[in-house]
Amino acid sequence: MNTTKNSLATNDKLYFRIVITLSVVVFLAVIVLNRKWLPRPEEIPSFVFFLPKLNAIINATCSLLLLLSLYFIKQKNIAAHKTTNIITFALSSVFLVSYVMFHYFANETIFPLDNPIRPIYLSILISHIILAASVLPLVLLSFYHGLLLNVERHKKLVRWTYPIWLYVTVTGVVVYMMISPYYQF
Repeated sequence: MNTTKNSLATNDKLYFRIVITLSVVVFLAVIVLNRKWLPRPEEIPSFVFFLPKLNAIINATCSLLLLLSLYFIKQKNIAAHKTTNIITFALSSVFLVSYVMFHYFANETIFPLDNPIRPIYLSILISHIILAASVLPLVLLSFYHGLLLNVERHKKLVRWTYPIWLYVTVTGVVVYMMISPYYQF
C-alpha cells in the first residue's frame, strides 16, 4: 500500500515539474516572439492574416464549450464533461500554436494612442495576458487530476482554473474585436 502511495506521489511530483517546465517554456516563447528578437522572413505567408480571426473563433468556441462543460458536470454527466473538456483543451492547444505563429510572422499592431477607449483596451489586454500566462499550468494540473479521477484535487484546482480559463477565452475575443480595426494587413 505504501509503495502505491509513494509511486503516485512520485508521479504527481514528476508531472508537476513537467507542467511547470512546459508553462515556463511557453511563456518565454511568447515573450521572445512579442519582442521580435528572432529573424523574420521577408515575406509574410498569406495564411498569417487569417490567424487573428481564427484565434477569436477558437476562443469564442472554447468559451461556449467551457460553459457547456459546466452544465454537464452540474448534470452529473461526467462522460460529456470529460469529452467537452478534452475538445476545449485540444482547441486551446491549436489556438496556442496559431497565436505563436501569428506573432512570429506578423508585425505588432498598436492600439491608437489617441483613442479614448485605450485605457479600457489596455486594462482588458493586461488582465488577459497575466491570466493567460497563469492558466496553462492550472489547466494542465486540472486535467491530470481529472483524468486520474482524483476528484477532490480536481475540484480544488478547477475552482480557480475554470473562471480564469473562461475569462481568458472571453477576453481573447474582446481584445480581437477591439484591435482588429487597426490591423495593417
